[in-house]
Amino acid sequence: MPRRHIHMTGAEGAALRAALRELRTRLHVPAEFPAPVLAEAERAAREPRLPELDATGIPLFTIDPPDSRDLDQAMHLAKRPDGGGYRVHYAIADVAAFVTPGGALDAEAHRRVTSLYFPDVKVPLHPAPLSEGAASLLPDQTRPALLWRLDLDREGRVETADVRRALVRSRAKLDYEGVQKAIDAGTAEEPLALLKDIGRLRETLERERGGISLNVPEQEVVEHEGSYGLVYRAPLPADGWNAQISLMTGMAAADLMLAAGTGILRTLPTAPDGAVGRLRRTATALRIDWPHHVPYAELVRSLDPHVPAHAAFLQECTALLRGAGYTVFSGGHLPSPALHAAVAAPYAHCTAPLRRLVDRYAGELCVAAVAGAAPPEWAVAALDALPQRMAEGTRLANSAERESVDLVEAAVLKDRVGETFEATVIDVLDHEPLVGTVHLEEPAVVGRVESPSRPLPLGDRIRVRLTRADPGLAKILFAPA
Repeated sequence: MPRRHIHMTGAEGAALRAALRELRTRLHVPAEFPAPVLAEAERAAREPRLPELDATGIPLFTIDPPDSRDLDQAMHLAKRPDGGGYRVHYAIADVAAFVTPGGALDAEAHRRVTSLYFPDVKVPLHPAPLSEGAASLLPDQTRPALLWRLDLDREGRVETADVRRALVRSRAKLDYEGVQKAIDAGTAEEPLALLKDIGRLRETLERERGGISLNVPEQEVVEHEGSYGLVYRAPLPADGWNAQISLMTGMAAADLMLAAGTGILRTLPTAPDGAVGRLRRTATALRIDWPHHVPYAELVRSLDPHVPAHAAFLQECTALLRGAGYTVFSGGHLPSPALHAAVAAPYAHCTAPLRRLVDRYAGELCVAAVAGAAPPEWAVAALDALPQRMAEGTRLANSAERESVDLVEAAVLKDRVGETFEATVIDVLDHEPLVGTVHLEEPAVVGRVESPSRPLPLGDRIRVRLTRADPGLAKILFAPA
């Protein structure tokens, strides 16, 4: 997905920028922030509501893409003083320290719901003076945060969870590739080196409870020789270890809210048998051995996203994640459903409040739960409307990412109509076996394929001919060569 800001040059870049602007207009993407919202953001940046607790002595660090400035999370990892396990400090940007309930900033955040990412621009949830400035956990800056302290046993299980408001100060802004290199080389200092230890312990626990994390290769827009292109990026192990810290915190947040009787969970129903059966047929077509006694989650963990057939299968697995939503509960009435099937536990979104609206509310409820206090009325009053609002925002974000990729693919290939490419058939429509999807090896393109007469061979490597690539239509089309 197009997550990086790129510089697009020349006439081709201008045409793609124009197409992306048209896409944003068609999707009704919010444009500039209204003047009252910007004015309130600037005032809030100067005068945040600061907590009394000073935790700036904890040497936190962040792990994000190199060009990111909206830094939601910072961490510090250590062995517990009693030698009984690990202590994780996880600081989350305290957006509520800047946003006044019912104000212009709050209303705009409810209108936007989530940050949107396009190849040429980012459309943020909050104005830059907050999201990339006063609220962001940038290095060497004192910031208000919700500071989690999670004490783990030797196997990585959470024994105690605490969260409260505190002033924090990150010491370093790290990126995934640098983190991976330092850990692999053995040069990482202990707080960073422990990311691998704790991450792998949490992955083991995930496997034991039947959870699953999909390491799906992403299509990434990159700058190349003054222009632009697409590459596949398979997640690094460090991506997964970092994600485990966030997942662990989201699970702890869910437990706190369930114990307190009021909250909002991220839920996902169990996939129906038909969906798993279709995946088994796909695995057979892709020549992936899936013995009947092997659970789906175990198979996925055995796959290598660098292998084209495995990458294609992992992409198909994302279908099992459809149907995720948010479930609100209050008054001590436990929610149904309460589990996230992929996490295999109760789970809440709470670690990305600069980029996702619901996280501000979950964080607020957790702080109240730990303090033994009633949650703020403004937070409770907004809960019932949040699932629908988040669903609308998530649909828009998914459309923005998917259609942006379509545009870039068409722009990359527009001068190559008639050429042939090596590809793998990764999907065939059940009701229309002449139509499907192919995964090109180079460039990093996934597109529609239509056969004139013969059913498409799911899982086979074939040569395809590009028959259409029109950035104006934002779609590409292939035919078997």
